[in-house]
Amino acid sequence: MTEDGGYNMLDHVEIVFENMKPMMKKLKKKNYKINMEEFLETYGHYFQEMTEMTENAENKDAAADEIARIFADCVEKKFTSPKKGKIENVVQLDLNFFMIYYIFPAILKTEHEDAKLIADHIRDEWSRRFKDGDIQYTDYDSLYAAFREKIFGIF
Repeated sequence: MTEDGGYNMLDHVEIVFENMKPMMKKLKKKNYKINMEEFLETYGHYFQEMTEMTENAENKDAAADEIARIFADCVEKKFTSPKKGKIENVVQLDLNFFMIYYIFPAILKTEHEDAKLIADHIRDEWSRRFKDGDIQYTDYDSLYAAFREKIFGIF
């Protein structure tokens, strides 16, 4: 926690969305495994920092709320269209899928006892904050096991 009472560990957490487009393209079982490994190698520290923030907090719910708020603020700032003053629908859909396939599984992959608490708070904040942002999550292993070569013939 910083002197003014805020967290700075998650500064620029929106960078985790940097390769969203290529990571969502041709999402097949083999690519997903490789993408997730690279994603965790590059950005895993953000998810570790989230669990450290709750672990060291007196009030875990308040800490998870703060994480969710900071995360959503960063995403909102990065993806809001300057022309429209909001996140465009097609971008929101990409963000939702990315959350489901990468962000939530990465949080749960920390295997920290607070991982589900953090994921729940981020999901709830996401749902409140973003139009069409009512999403659910699951863990990496469940997603990976659900893959066939194509999902619903679309990817």
